[in-house]
Order: sequence, then C-alpha cells, then structure tokens
Amino acid sequence: MPPTLTLKSGTSWDDAWQRCLTVAPEAFRDDRVLNLWNAAWQADGRALPAVSPVDGTPVAGPPRLDRATARQAVRAALDQHRAWRHVPLPERRARVAATLDALAEHRDLLALLLVWEIGKPWRLARADVDRAIDGVRWYVDGIDTMLDGRAPLDGPVSNIASWNYPMSVLVHALLVQTLAGNAVVAKTPTDGGVACLTLATALAAREGVPVTLVSGSGGELSEALVRAPEIGCVSFVGGRDTGAAVATAVADLGKRHILEQEGLNTWGIWNHTDWDTLGALIPKLFDYGKQRCTAYPRFVVQRSLFDAFLAAYLPAVRALRIGHPLAVEHPDDPYPALDFGPVINAAKAKELDDQVAEAIDRGAVPLHRGTPADARFLPGQDTSAYVQPVTLLNPPRSSPLHHAEPFGPVDTIVLVDTEAELLAAMNASNGALVATLSTDERATFERLAPHIRAFKIGHGVPRSRGDRDELFGGFGASWRGAFVGGELLVRAVTRGPAGERLPGNFPDHRLTP
Repeated sequence: MPPTLTLKSGTSWDDAWQRCLTVAPEAFRDDRVLNLWNAAWQADGRALPAVSPVDGTPVAGPPRLDRATARQAVRAALDQHRAWRHVPLPERRARVAATLDALAEHRDLLALLLVWEIGKPWRLARADVDRAIDGVRWYVDGIDTMLDGRAPLDGPVSNIASWNYPMSVLVHALLVQTLAGNAVVAKTPTDGGVACLTLATALAAREGVPVTLVSGSGGELSEALVRAPEIGCVSFVGGRDTGAAVATAVADLGKRHILEQEGLNTWGIWNHTDWDTLGALIPKLFDYGKQRCTAYPRFVVQRSLFDAFLAAYLPAVRALRIGHPLAVEHPDDPYPALDFGPVINAAKAKELDDQVAEAIDRGAVPLHRGTPADARFLPGQDTSAYVQPVTLLNPPRSSPLHHAEPFGPVDTIVLVDTEAELLAAMNASNGALVATLSTDERATFERLAPHIRAFKIGHGVPRSRGDRDELFGGFGASWRGAFVGGELLVRAVTRGPAGERLPGNFPDHRLTP
C-alpha cells in the first residue's frame, strides 16, 4: 500500500495568505486582493470566488473592474508614463534593481503562491520566479547600449497575458518595459495567478516603478486595455481566437503590438537511431503538464521507426510523477519531485478528457493512459483538475487534437512515410513557436529544417522561449507584431529612427532577425 500523505508543514494556502498580509498589507485586505491604479491600491471591483486547481481549496479571486473604471486606470497610467519617460536612466535602473532585490527576498512566497494558484510543482514554481529575476537583471546590466538612439513610446504598454507564467513572462516583460522608460498596465489572468502578481506588483510599486494592475473580463476591459488612444503598445500572450480579435483592433488603430499566440509545436523523427537520448528527454517535455506555449504535444514519426520510437517513449511516459505539489509523507520532508500536478482547472480537465474520448471514438488508437492510482494525492482530496498522461496514435482530422495545441498532458503521434508527409504533418497548424527534428545526419536536418514553419527549430533537442539575449517569436498564425527576446524586446517597446521596420510579423511586412 502507498504511504498516507500529508500537507508539507507551513505550505497551506492560509499560511501563504498570512505571509502576504504581512509582507504587503497595502495590497492585500482580509480575504481579497486590491487593484493598483493611479499609484494607489484600490478596494474596487467585484471579487469573484476562486478555488485552487491543486485540491479545490478556496483562494483569492480577481477583483473585476467595470469598463468605466478601467478607462480611468488607463488615463492615470498615461499621466504616470509622461512623468516616468523623463526619469533619467540611472534612476530607472536603480528602482528596477531594487525591485529585483525585493522579489529575490520573497522568492519562496511568490513560488508558493504559484503552486496554489496555478498548480505548478515547487521546482517549476521557483524556476519561474528565478527566471524573471535573473532575466531582468541581464537587461539592467546592458540597457544602456540597447537604448542608444531610442526613446520611450508615446503611451504606456498594456499587457494581457495567460496564466501559466506570471513571473518569467509577465513580470519579466513589465519590468523591462519600465526600464526602457514606459509606464505599464497589466491585466491579471482570469484563470489564476492574481495573488502572485499582486505581491510582485506591490514590491515594484514600493520602489516607485509605474505599474498598474487591474482585473476584469477580456470583453469588458478590451476597450480600455487595447483600443484606448492612451495605450502606446499592446502586448498579448494567449490563444489564437482571442489574439485574432486583439490583432484586428490594433491593426485598425495602427498601434504597436506584440501578440504571442498558440501553435502546434511538433517533434519529427526521421532516419534516427539515438533512442537513449530521446527517451531521457521525454519526461522533460511533460513539465507542468505541457501547459506552456513551447510544449511539444505532437510527434511525427517515420513509420519504419515506430517500434523503436515506442520502445523509448513508453517507458519514459510510464515513469512520470504526478500529484499534489505539496503532499509529502512527513510534514518536514522536502517538496515532492513531480513532473506535473493539476491542469489549470476542473473545466479544462473535463475538456481534455472529452477530447480524448471523442478522438478514440472516431478512430484514434490509445497507446498509453495513466491512472489516478499512479498519482500522489492527499486522502480524500478533490482531484477534479488532474489529467493523467495520455498518448494517442493518429487522431482523426475532425478532432481538435489533430490541429490544435491541447495545453495539457496529451500527446498525439502521426506516422509518415515520406519527407513530404513529414513536413506537411509538422506544419499542421499554419505556424508554430518551436519545433524539433531528430535525425542522425546533420545534412538531412539542414535540408529539411528551412521548410518547417517554426521560429526556433532544434536538432534533436527541445527549444524554449529562452532567456537574456535569446530571441523569440513565431511563424504563421502563431505570432503577430514585433518579435521579442534580447535587444528585440527593448526595440519593441521604444521608438527608433523614423521609418524603422521592426523584426516581426506585421500586416504589411514580415522581417526575420
């Protein structure tokens, strides 16, 4: 019988919340978080109930503003922007650096909030915080050269991001944008991360960094956060449906924009023999249940290699470690080493389960399905947001799993016989952020890679969003607007010489760095 598990000492949601009240009492009140606008914490908005995907524990929900209040917040952000853009760079650098020191001091609390709010295992939650801090420090050290001959935008940068990387994507972007001379506005993701973002924002606001943080539905706030004339740039991370609406709005207005959208990232296997290396990589590809924009949910495999592929793949998938991210055998044990915990909520878990069932009903072949008995749970806990890993062969074309990113621990495999079929299957979603091709011969990789429609392509290794000077973008429908990463992130949120064409995908041009 498996051992009975308990919650690690000092890690309950109540423990985390009390620490938030102590660290940033200006931003947390009783059982709710506040919005930050006009340089003050505001007890406005209707706080919605929310539960943790980890085990159904009630957590703080977003205090949703109405459209009129959001417009006031944006107008106030413009006033902040007009003052901040004239603050000398050494002072901006000092304030952002002080913010990073404060984030580092409260690193473990920020990580614990990520565990409860979005279900990240401890290792990945800490990595999210560390990547934000370390990434922005790289910009602090090198910002002088990046800003040479450039100026802040005419209005603040509006940030609308998904819930999966609140620190290493959203907070990272906010701090770099302010370092470059802009005030920033951020919308908290609807599905999770509000407490973590509130704490991070409170630490930045204390240092005089001009940050606005508001909550609300996308439909209610889009008029203010996307279309408002005060906004100098819109930065969006999310799905294609919402991204398309944002893209239409910014194109109509001629507004600077950065729109990172989903794509079906694929891993091709062609004339390949190094199965030990591939097998060792498979568990890493399941980090955080594949709930990230650079996950690889599709393998395109040469038919003659399918048996060898399965011999490497299946043992790795069967060894995945899933469960409650804070469940241990003894209260003082280290945090459990897990590959992933829950998906973002019970509704997403049901959606994935339904898609898998429908795909099998229409002809997909189940090659692997994990069971709850393989997971680590607390006695009697709510497990409605957990999805066990699933692998399907040949999903039907009518299934969303054939052409779209599932954003969960569901792999699909497509078999091909020719290079032309390989490339067609790897390009199934009209553009992706990353892709990988495992093939023994470098010449084969160099010949095929240019035909794969992904911004980053690995030769037998996974690609990621990257840090510091590594660029990031997407091809096809996976990206619209300016590319980011390294110096390009600063260029995307500043004005350069007249007539400058930024690298990116724009309505009138595509320029690859």
